[in-house]
Amino acid sequence: MNVGILYSRIRRDEKLLLNELRERDHEITKIDVRKHQFNVHDPPAVFDDVDVVLDRCLSTSRSLYVTRFCEAYGIPVVNGPETAETCADKVKNSLALASAGVPTPNTDVAFTTEAALESIENFGYPCVLKPVMGSWGRLMAKLESRSAAEAILEHKETLGHYEHKVFYIQEFVAKPDRDIRVVAVDGEPIAAMARASEHWLTNAAKGAETQVFEPDEEALELVERASDAVGGGLLGIDLMETEEGYTVHEVNHTVEFKALNEVVDVDVPAAVADWLETQAAAEVTA
Repeated sequence: MNVGILYSRIRRDEKLLLNELRERDHEITKIDVRKHQFNVHDPPAVFDDVDVVLDRCLSTSRSLYVTRFCEAYGIPVVNGPETAETCADKVKNSLALASAGVPTPNTDVAFTTEAALESIENFGYPCVLKPVMGSWGRLMAKLESRSAAEAILEHKETLGHYEHKVFYIQEFVAKPDRDIRVVAVDGEPIAAMARASEHWLTNAAKGAETQVFEPDEEALELVERASDAVGGGLLGIDLMETEEGYTVHEVNHTVEFKALNEVVDVDVPAAVADWLETQAAAEVTA
């Protein structure tokens, strides 16, 4: 199997996966998307002989465009462009989950500071303001008062990029001091961890402590439903525990797994490689 890896920077996650694939004697074609041109008719020669492409682009915009090119070239790519597009945009992510009946935090989207402030007041304090694009907990704000909300909305309005003028306002979920990250392939969990922090943001990228989490039946069902809602693939599904049960606040399409791999007994890169082999075999027999 020849696996093409779309990337702009090789992180530890990619190194773990590359090592696993090489140990299985698979060929690797590393495709640095910064160094190629993608023609609307003909694929770059670097795609020759590639059986399946794995998107590991750090940049969301590059991920969205290059996976779309792969699809147009008829080259199998995971995750596919529809899944990437749904997961990369928090509005589309929330809509997909809500439309599928997956429990997810109540969310408003507004396009002016006046409308956004009205939503914030309706939610009450605290509530959460998030960028529609972004990861690692960046540019997220827990709004504790009207004055704080007015200041942050003004800052966002003056930042310039149109995405900052899409105000994504979400209820604040009173969870324990942790959330749950499940890495799954087509809805089947590989492993899960709890990410705990005294800060309201519990991202591992922000220093949260991690430990093994064993999903119960409710969590397993939600992982499968959330995966189906965004189109399936190799995903990171984030859940929060509430008094009413779990709620799914996000599904990630270029999921990092190095922190998970360090705390669980499961060999996460090996499980991902197993799944990639299955995907490539399915394309051959299709």
